[in-house]
Amino acid sequence: MNEPLLSLWNKTPTRQAILDFVAAVATPGSPDFVPPTERIAVFDNDGTLWCEKPMYIQMDFILRQLVARATAEPELRAQQPWKAAWEQDYDWFGEAVTKHYQGDDRALEIVMGGLLALSEGRDVEAVEADARTFVFNEHHPTLGIPYRDCVYQPMLELLSYLEANEFSNFIVSGGGRDFMRGFAQELYGIPRECVIGSTVAYRYVPDESGGCILQRADLDVANDGPEKAVQVWSFTGCRPILAAGNSNGDLEMLSFSGGQALPSLQLLILHDDAVREFDYIAGAETALQAAQTSGWNIVSMKHDWVTIFPS
Repeated sequence: MNEPLLSLWNKTPTRQAILDFVAAVATPGSPDFVPPTERIAVFDNDGTLWCEKPMYIQMDFILRQLVARATAEPELRAQQPWKAAWEQDYDWFGEAVTKHYQGDDRALEIVMGGLLALSEGRDVEAVEADARTFVFNEHHPTLGIPYRDCVYQPMLELLSYLEANEFSNFIVSGGGRDFMRGFAQELYGIPRECVIGSTVAYRYVPDESGGCILQRADLDVANDGPEKAVQVWSFTGCRPILAAGNSNGDLEMLSFSGGQALPSLQLLILHDDAVREFDYIAGAETALQAAQTSGWNIVSMKHDWVTIFPS
């Protein structure tokens, strides 16, 4: 017997909205039919495809590098963000991100300064390899599971369902593109060329094996807020018809999907399950208000999902 479609989603109006939408855009002859080449689906990563609390997984990756630098250079321990990393003040980093989504970027700019300092001279292929090793071997600090298992299983099922219906799935994240390319295919089934993220500048350095691409300590694109919509258009040349996010930083991407000419479905992930994951709305207040005003689908982790993480 075949498994029911989206079996990891409870039989709620949210699940039915997804099924109805996909049927409408993928059925020839439907008034809402969309050709496969235009079936673009975009997904935020942190808090939408995998867990983002108590801090972003990439932030943990960066923190360990900051600690290593502060170990080698003790004078850095009095400066942020090395000070917070050295003292394991993870709340400082978490508050920097939350304040960013509430419109205050002062602390996040300090974090970005540390990140750019770490980027200088790093081989992009080595960054990807290090990211994959980290995600597949390190564990979440409170859930106790490997980071590779922090992927939301209902969202993974949704990605597969969309792919089976000839959608092209893209990650559109404020996280680093080089970092996410290290595991996107293996974790999500999303190819590296469909990863859109924040980027630093690069330079080419010749060597005996054909040269390499090194990161520079200069920001290229901070892929968040309005920039997400810009980068989706830059990469795909299309408006997406399905968009999923979880924070104020995803608002413009959600609004951009569909437009007036195309059918569209917007999914806003609501973290309301303190037992199985976390319960918070900080940094998503504006997006939640927009979802309620615009009639977007608010996905309740508590009520819409049968499970969250792998059994």
